[in-house]
Amino acid sequence: MSVYQHHNWPATVGEAITIQQNLQTQVITTDQLQEPIQYVAGVDMGFLENGTISRAAVAVLSFPDLQVVETSLAHRPTSFPYIPGFLSFREIPAVLDALEKIKTIPDIILCDGQGIAHPRRFGIACHLGVIVNIPTIGVAKSRLIGNHEQLPDPKGSWQPLIHQGETIGAILRTRPGVKPLYVSSGHRISLPTAIDYVLRCTPKYRLPETTRIADKLASSR
Repeated sequence: MSVYQHHNWPATVGEAITIQQNLQTQVITTDQLQEPIQYVAGVDMGFLENGTISRAAVAVLSFPDLQVVETSLAHRPTSFPYIPGFLSFREIPAVLDALEKIKTIPDIILCDGQGIAHPRRFGIACHLGVIVNIPTIGVAKSRLIGNHEQLPDPKGSWQPLIHQGETIGAILRTRPGVKPLYVSSGHRISLPTAIDYVLRCTPKYRLPETTRIADKLASSR
């Protein structure tokens, strides 16, 4: 698949903030999906040689049966340090390399990270969604910002994630008795729709199948 939009990759945090602020104005948090949804994808990262080499994995699954259709891997030198709130600059260059190798274009991409649940409302799911112009969902394993009420234990339970009076996402129970996930809109998808698709992609385990398969690819030796 081809990349919709390119920009120069920053060398400093100041340059990264400017890119986030400029591109955030393009983020759409309402539903602009091409239905019916036939393919969903997960992207994940691994790092080799003490973090100096980025290894990106993409897994495309059929929907709703969640069978693997296509996968790809890409390696490149890591060009940005690990700094919370700026992970997209460390990870997306390799992710784009992996996406450009696939032939099956996904209708939705689930990212292992934040969407608008981010200090500048521009996490990795937003950044990737704007660049490739595909609906994206942020599905994070931990909270970056925001507060929420206590979450009930049954699968499908969720509570709004609030930051500075704004609902920026949801804390979602995908399996009873295990830690919840933090879901937020990335691009071209609303929060209720994002929650729905995350649950439909998570039939058995804590993580969506897209994330589980991409993670195995990214961390395999």
